[in-house]
Amino acid sequence: MAFSSAGRNGPLAEINVTPLVDVMLVLLIIFIVTAPIVARPIAVQLPQATDRVVARPDPPPPIELRLDAANQLSWNGRPLAIADLQSRLQAQAGKYAGNLPELRIATDPAAEYEGMARILAAAEATGMERIAFVR
Repeated sequence: MAFSSAGRNGPLAEINVTPLVDVMLVLLIIFIVTAPIVARPIAVQLPQATDRVVARPDPPPPIELRLDAANQLSWNGRPLAIADLQSRLQAQAGKYAGNLPELRIATDPAAEYEGMARILAAAEATGMERIAFVR
């Protein structure tokens, strides 16, 4: 706290603005120097619109897997051994190389979790990306 020596015994009530002016001048100089750098345009290659129609292949039919209470697997309504599932999925992945079919899995509430885990492991090993769980 600053005290005056001009005969008053109380504290000096004036604010010293010199540090404030110094900080403001420094900020002004910084903004003056950086403003031209910020205003410089950046070249960007934007995509151009075309009238060309892109043909998309029809999606393959979905694969419906069902695991019943006796842990019997069926592929689109036909029985299939869980051990043969991965080779069958790999054949489908080879058939529809860039456009894999959707895998729809339905399980009975009484089915064991191990059967479902084997189905998901086979789907992951073959690269199936679209998996749906249905009732």
